[in-house]
Amino acid sequence: MKKATLFLLWLLQVSISIAQENNNDGYIVPTDPKVQRNLAEWQDLKFGLFMHWGTYSQWGVVESWSICPEDEGWTQRKGPYAADYFTYKKAYENLQTSFNPINFNPEKWVKAAKEAGMGYVVFTTKHHDGFSMFDTKQTDYKITDSKTPFSTNPRSNIAKEIFAAFRKENFKIGAYFSKPDWHNDNYWWSYFPPKDRNPNYNPARYPERWNHFKTFTYNQIEELMSGYGKIDILWLDGGQVRPVKTSTKGANETNSELYDQDIDMPKIAGMARSYQPGLLVVDRTVSGEFENYKTPEQQLPDKPLPYPWETCMTMGGSWSYVPKDNYKSARTLVHTLVKIVSRGGNLLLNIGPGPDGDWDPVAYERLKDIGAWIKVNGEGIYGSQAVVPYASGNQFYTQSKTKNTVYAFWLSETEEVALPAEIIIPFTASKLIKKISLLGNKQSLSWTLSDGNILLKIQPAVQQNKDLRYAACFKIDY
Repeated sequence: MKKATLFLLWLLQVSISIAQENNNDGYIVPTDPKVQRNLAEWQDLKFGLFMHWGTYSQWGVVESWSICPEDEGWTQRKGPYAADYFTYKKAYENLQTSFNPINFNPEKWVKAAKEAGMGYVVFTTKHHDGFSMFDTKQTDYKITDSKTPFSTNPRSNIAKEIFAAFRKENFKIGAYFSKPDWHNDNYWWSYFPPKDRNPNYNPARYPERWNHFKTFTYNQIEELMSGYGKIDILWLDGGQVRPVKTSTKGANETNSELYDQDIDMPKIAGMARSYQPGLLVVDRTVSGEFENYKTPEQQLPDKPLPYPWETCMTMGGSWSYVPKDNYKSARTLVHTLVKIVSRGGNLLLNIGPGPDGDWDPVAYERLKDIGAWIKVNGEGIYGSQAVVPYASGNQFYTQSKTKNTVYAFWLSETEEVALPAEIIIPFTASKLIKKISLLGNKQSLSWTLSDGNILLKIQPAVQQNKDLRYAACFKIDY
């Protein structure tokens, strides 16, 4: 009976452990105190800048994916070379010989991002096509090679220039790096035609070739970690490049989705942190030890998540530069930021620079409008935490770390905020309310509290405040 009881207790503990793992989506809490501290600081920043940029901006096409031979909506080829894949790929790679972004001025981007209230930046040092926007020694398919016109510019090492400019203004620095490399002959071997986003050969059958690719990847990441100043985030993309521990396919099978693409992440992460102590490693979509925070793409989780997370989202309709792109309104972007922060996440907002080296003027306008809103309401955003009930109708809530202040964001359906005469705010705290105020407004507010709700009275003078835009924020001190 005693053995049976012990077995049942063990089984219960295993069940709890499995349930917790499922709830956490495989997330593993970092144990390194330096990583923990960096992660906490990053979470407090809430708002960051993402930039996808490469030779593809010259055609105004989707980044890298048009050379991927998959029949997906985002991989379609366009233009005069589209009829033949190999002609198209050759022309695409030849874009290196005309890439010359002479208006490149990272300080201009820093100024706009800082005024918008952003606190960190993630830049694409290399996307899937393999073109390196940094001075790597591992390939000549790079921004600083003599075949690239911009190589003669004194600021040709674009990644280094961007990191230095943003670091000077105290931004956390994130290096995006694509694990797959479709230009590298040890990933897409020229002996075979490419067939999808994966290697076009089975690494298990050609281990020497795959080891060459692993060494190439390690060396490029080591260059970034050792020669580009303080790096806070290593943001790895291309989740198919991962170990496959269990597979029904044998080594001689050809289903590339089941190829074991192990690049030895423990070795890479260990090396990276030897140069950059406390580095956040984001091996995105590969749950486990090397995904220090999750990165839902182009979506807002409908509830708080039980781990650190960041929504990466485009300001326009595309990750990369597209002429006359359809940019989201400032109101939409502010609302998106509020909703994400109320659920405990960060927003990494992407802007794709054009072939001339600058953003679309609309992007600057959007950041300026967001910044004006942030200057008034930022205290309810930065360093905040999610708080029950998270949201109610058009209201979204955050709380201070001290847990004695709640912020209620009232999202407007129009550009200008038109507050009603009364607003009901659910209030579950047991403490007494000391004060309720509207950020950016000096008028006093009156309220009553009953049945777990605050009935807030909005005076006509406050209702008629034309300075309120996009969303109002009520500060509740108790």
